[in-house]
This record gives sequence, C-alpha cells and structure tokens, in this order.
Amino acid sequence: MIKRFLSLTVLLLVLLPTLFACHGSRDKVSFVIPENFNESKNYEITFWAKNDTNVTQTAIYNKAITDFEALYPNIKVNLRLYTDYGKIYNDVITNIATDTTPNVCITYPDHIATYMTGEDTVVPLDGLFSHPEYGFGGTKLKYDGPTLEEMVPKFLSECILGDEHYAIPYMRSTEACYVNKTYVEALGYTLPEILTWDFVWEVSEAAMATDDNGNFIVNGQQVLIPFIYKSSDNMMIQYLKQSGGNYSTPDGEVQIFNDHTKDFLYTISAHTKTKAFSTFKISGYPANFLNAGQCIFAVDSTAGATWMGSNAPLVDISEDRIVEFETVVMPIPQADPENPRMISQGPSICIFNKEDSGEVLASWIFAQYLLTNEVQISYSQTEGYAPVTLKAQNSPEYLDYLSREGEDNQLYYDIKIKAVKLLMENTDNTFVTPVFNGSASLRDAAGQLIEEVTKSTRRKKTVDEKFMAELYANMKSLYRLEEFSAKNSSDNNDLSKEPLPTTSVILLSSIAGVWVLMGVYLLITRKKREN
Repeated sequence: MIKRFLSLTVLLLVLLPTLFACHGSRDKVSFVIPENFNESKNYEITFWAKNDTNVTQTAIYNKAITDFEALYPNIKVNLRLYTDYGKIYNDVITNIATDTTPNVCITYPDHIATYMTGEDTVVPLDGLFSHPEYGFGGTKLKYDGPTLEEMVPKFLSECILGDEHYAIPYMRSTEACYVNKTYVEALGYTLPEILTWDFVWEVSEAAMATDDNGNFIVNGQQVLIPFIYKSSDNMMIQYLKQSGGNYSTPDGEVQIFNDHTKDFLYTISAHTKTKAFSTFKISGYPANFLNAGQCIFAVDSTAGATWMGSNAPLVDISEDRIVEFETVVMPIPQADPENPRMISQGPSICIFNKEDSGEVLASWIFAQYLLTNEVQISYSQTEGYAPVTLKAQNSPEYLDYLSREGEDNQLYYDIKIKAVKLLMENTDNTFVTPVFNGSASLRDAAGQLIEEVTKSTRRKKTVDEKFMAELYANMKSLYRLEEFSAKNSSDNNDLSKEPLPTTSVILLSSIAGVWVLMGVYLLITRKKREN
C-alpha cells in the first residue's frame, strides 16, 4: 500500500514542473510565413467591415473584392457588413470561444487588445511587413501596394500593441467642431484662430438669451442647444490630454477618477443646468440641430462631415427645416491653444490566426490590397477620412480631388474636403490613448461620466461631492476598472502572482491529499504494531 502512495507521489512530482512551465507563459505561437503562396489551392476568407448604411462605401468594398478576386482567382472573399464597431467587437469575442473568428476584420486597437487575451488569436504582423515577396511592396504581389516607407508613420505606430504591430491602419479621422459662424457673429463675437473651451462656453451661454415670446434671439426659434458633443468619451479623453489630466498609464493603471476630471464634470454640469450643453446620447445628432439652426458648436468626427452644413449632401431632417448659415470647420476646443491636441481615430485592420498558414497569408495579401491607391482614395472621398498612406495622399489624383473643394455639393462638398485637410494639417497634433486589456471599458467609462452628470443635471439632481463619490464608485464597478487595473499590473510585474491555473490547483490538492492519506496509513500501521 505504501509503495502505491509513493509511486503516485513520485508521478505527480514528475508532472508538476511540466504543468508549472506552462503557467504564466505569454509567448504567442508566431505565425510562420509559408515559403510560397500556393495559387493552385483555393481559399475562402471572411472580411468583417463597418458601414453606416452608406451605399457608396458598400460599392467600394464590393468593387475592391471583385478586383482583388480577379487578380487572385483562388481567393474568395466573403464580405459581412456591420453598422456598429461595437457589434463587430461583440461578435469577435463570441466567436473566439468557438474558433470561428473572421479572417480579416476592421476594428480598433482597444478591441484587439481584448482579442489577444485569447490564445494565439491575432496574427503579429512585423514579419509580414518586411517579407520581401509578400510584405509591403513585395515583389510577388499582383498589385501596386504601398511600401513600408509609404505608410503614414504616425498612423502605423498606432497599431503597435506591446512591442509589435498587430494591425494596419485602414482610414483615419479626428474630431472637428462644425461652427455656425453666422450665429457667432450675430452674438457679437469673432471666431478665434483656434477655439478654446472658455470661448465655446461663453458664446454658448450668450446664445441662451430669449425675447418676450420665449424665442431665442439668435435664431428666432424656441429650440436651441448651442453646444452638442457627439462622442462624450472623446470629449473627456481629449480634455484630459489637453489640460494635463491623468487618464491611464500604458501598462493599464486607471487614473481617470481624480479631481481634475471632477472639475471638468462640474463645468459640464453648470452649462447643462442653463441648457447650453448636451450630448448626442441625450438630445440627438449634432448635425440635425446644426442644420436646423438650433446649434452653434457641433462636435463630431471628420468622417461625419457630409452631414454637416446647409448644403450637406446627407441630411436626416426635412428640407424645409434647413437654415442657411456659413459653416466653418475648426479643430475641437482646446485648453492650451499653443499646444493643440486632438484624438486620432478611425478603423484599422487585423488578421486572425488559422491552422492553415496559407489561409492566413491569403488574408494578409487581401488586407494589403485595401491600402492600394484606388481603395484608399475612393473611400476617403465618401466621407471626411484621410488615406493612411503617403502614396495615396501625395498622388496626383488625390491632390486634384483636394484642390476642387466646393465645385459641387457631392463629391467635392467643401465641408467634407475641409475636414480632411484639417486632419492632414494636424496629424502631428493627434494622439491615441494607451491600449491594454480593459482600455475599451475605460473609454466607455470616460464617456459615461459625462453622460451621467449631464443626465442628472437635466433631472435637477444635486451634483456635489457626494454625487461625484457615488458616480466614481459606480463607474469603477460597472466597467470592472479596478479588476482590469489590478490584472494589468500583475501582467506587467510578476507573473508568479497570478492565480494558478485549474490544473495546477488540482495537482497541488492531489499531492496534499496523498500525503494526508500516507500520514493516516502510517499512523494506523503503527497503532496495529503497538497492539
């Protein structure tokens, strides 16, 4: 009997190092590039992309796929369109568990950081970037794609997670403030070269003056929200960046819940109380209010430029409600005009790992095709997006497009082209937030802080220190931010402090059980001998 216990113990001790060797390992199984791409083998890949019901964008995707398949008849691309990045994110997370992720996916680095918590899910791309035959400008590519040097460095660097690229940029945008200059001047103000928060707040409050009939003097209507922000998360993130407030550290420490943030929330509450400010989630699309003469400062993405202004080609309100005014496209309000800062946003492309390395290579070849001039320029022309390649930005075709600003209110709509130029002129002033597991949740929390304060103020709740303390606690709990922060701290310091895997817990428990039984057996044996 004792021999059996000893044998089992020895076996468990032999297996123990093997199991522990796996614990805490963070090495992904790197994708191995095939020596050659087998064009005699058929591949079928899936491409998940976002589209805001814009038929022109859908046509560009379909044409890109058709043209690509003509070059590579052995690669069939199945397009699946979504209307929201969040839905793509949720579906990818769901499909990771069943190993049914797409091959190519339009997404954001914040989302990719979460995808990477699955084992070997997203393909690291640095090796593919530099591959002489299938990398950027590769000799065996059947199309004229950009070289590594022809990528906009700033945009490419935004796709680094840790110390390697896990995505390529697809399009880039930023936020802009679409201003009703006519109303600003009617209120007796002159637009500065760079907007400041103080200027926007001051003009917004001045616009709240009404006549004896209750109509706002500046527009003669009974509806006016001078300042509407589309993305409340961007509003908070950019203000903190501009003013030196803390948001998070690169290793995932959440820092947003501080007095700097609180002061900004008090300011927002004060202007919400006078009804001079609101958000998209509470009141609706800024463009609808702007075009109806019911908003003066409408902050939205440059990618939404075709919806802005009296002559906008895309509108959601009836023609009889549109008011004539001069629209000016400006950078978002700044805390420090001498050092303007604005967010860099827009979709990137990641590739998911598969068992067949040839399938992954086919996905990479297709992903690169989306960086060709034809796709980049065509897509940029649909909205206020900027191409992510210097090759496209500096091409004669694109420079001609930019030079024809205002020729019509469709392809050459002036507000759309001005929005693109704003981003291209301010690329060096853009920034991105740190990316880590949980950064997407932190972004959501940043916006929800503003939403909760605005909503509560409108409902005449008291926004004071007690309210703020409860708000901070609720946001930390709702978005599990303390959990993410603690986990990321563990990841970046000492892997041995992480909870043991289930297999290791079972193993240690078994060993303990064996020794207990051995002790009991020896005790019984000794008593028998004594008797």
